[in-house]
Amino acid sequence: LAESRVPASSGMCLPFSLLSPSFFQSCAVEVDVKDTSNATCLYAKWMMRFLIKYETNNSDYKNATLNLSSSVTHNGSICGNDTQAALLAVQFGEGHSWSINFTKTNETYQGDFITFTYNTNDTAVFPDAKRRGPITIVVKDTMRPVQLNNVFVCHNTDSFEAENVTQIFWNVTVQAFVENGTIGKKESRCRADTPTSAPTVPPTVANVTTASTTTLSPAPTTAPKPVENPDTGNYSLKSGNKTCLLATVGLQLNVSQDKPLLININPKTTSADGTCGNTTATLKLNDGNSTLISFTFVVKNTSASIQKFYLKEVNVTLLNRLNGSVISNADNSNFSKWDAFLGSSYMCRKEQTLDINENLQLHTFNLWIQPFLVKANKFSTAEECFADSDLNFLIPIAVGMALGFLIILVFISYIIGRRKSRTGYQSV
Repeated sequence: LAESRVPASSGMCLPFSLLSPSFFQSCAVEVDVKDTSNATCLYAKWMMRFLIKYETNNSDYKNATLNLSSSVTHNGSICGNDTQAALLAVQFGEGHSWSINFTKTNETYQGDFITFTYNTNDTAVFPDAKRRGPITIVVKDTMRPVQLNNVFVCHNTDSFEAENVTQIFWNVTVQAFVENGTIGKKESRCRADTPTSAPTVPPTVANVTTASTTTLSPAPTTAPKPVENPDTGNYSLKSGNKTCLLATVGLQLNVSQDKPLLININPKTTSADGTCGNTTATLKLNDGNSTLISFTFVVKNTSASIQKFYLKEVNVTLLNRLNGSVISNADNSNFSKWDAFLGSSYMCRKEQTLDINENLQLHTFNLWIQPFLVKANKFSTAEECFADSDLNFLIPIAVGMALGFLIILVFISYIIGRRKSRTGYQSV
């Protein structure tokens, strides 16, 4: 048995500006779980935020941001042992809760599953939710094994996406299965933290605004194009052992608020996630936990026997690498682009522009997408966009016109030669 308590210094909310009229709160949570002898057995201090996409009463979708409130409880946390997993659990707001369990071997411990429950009865966050009540999602933690007696530290942002929820974490310090009540002095860092990483600065109004302005100054109006186009990335999703979605694309964001800002998405640091279905598919791209982009495709019936797919929705979230704050979140669910017959793919090598909202555009390059009915891990026959098909159509026309012009020149030369020959014959 064990009891858990939060030290008096924890749970303090630190408000900060996110370069928008919206005002967000962020709370650092500190939990110190004690065993029966009042010795620390599980310790954690971290910050987190949740981005949730929910269906409204009008059957459309909205995005909500859920932050920890100042009143955080911690019922149910347990120490764990060789046969029982340790559990770190917190409750906050109007019926929301979050927990992670830790398992151990003889030498290491690691996070196992994260369980998050949000309550759409919280009308301050979900004012017009169609579905009411608690909704629970479970995510497999990607934390690498940590040596026993070491403390796990991750200053940079990390995130998990599942079932329309993005969980964002930063400034994480945690140690499970603490021995003799003493927190370890050796640190195991996450992949995102490097020896050259800038030191973490607690988010306050002053320093976060400054950091945000330097790292990601928004920008409005027409931004100058960079010299180089973004690199093209190859992405895929699987359902079981079968590939169910293929995408090849170069992506560039144009953020517009105060100053021009162009962001090229780096395929080398971008991971792909999402879901496949018979009539709906979603591709989610995460570029280093600083840019989250999701594409939603749907199938439509153009006639009784003909079906086509098209891009319906794009969502873009920009995060501050330093503290995980949301710099910009934009969504457009009214697209009707990139359509092709079901069973084929869509291709457009030319640059295309998707207007997410008045402050954000997404440029695509060398696009090739197939969100449904992928066979043998290969793209099916492509339907090309107008820009490409027009180019393919104009090339043979241009060649034909050049050949025609050449024939005319030869014919004119022949006529002139015949006339000269006839004139010379008559003069003799």
